[in-house]
Amino acid sequence: MFTRLQEKISWRSGLTAVMALLLLLVLAPALFTKETALQITLANERGSLPDGFYIYQRLDERGIRIKSITPAKDSLIILLDSPEQASAAQTALEDLLPETYRISHSRQYPRWRWLYCFNRDISAI
Repeated sequence: MFTRLQEKISWRSGLTAVMALLLLLVLAPALFTKETALQITLANERGSLPDGFYIYQRLDERGIRIKSITPAKDSLIILLDSPEQASAAQTALEDLLPETYRISHSRQYPRWRWLYCFNRDISAI
């Protein structure tokens, strides 16, 4: 009876290990790729940031695919699929927006960046 229980436990743990490995293999590419970002800021202290929907429409017209546009402190962060898309978007935005805006490459954000926020919240407790 005891050996039957051991077989049942080892079968379940083996199946659990295989499922965990498969899940890791499926999610690994999404977790470790980086997103490319552009940052739009004001060149001087006066003025307001451009409308995110306007930016989205103009870049979409030029075939540039945007993942998201997020307001940040005194800037807009535009997440794009690839560095090539970021270069094309930067060129397009420099043509579209007046010189009162500064458009620069922002650092590349890993997709799992939300883990850092979670870690920071815990350490604040």
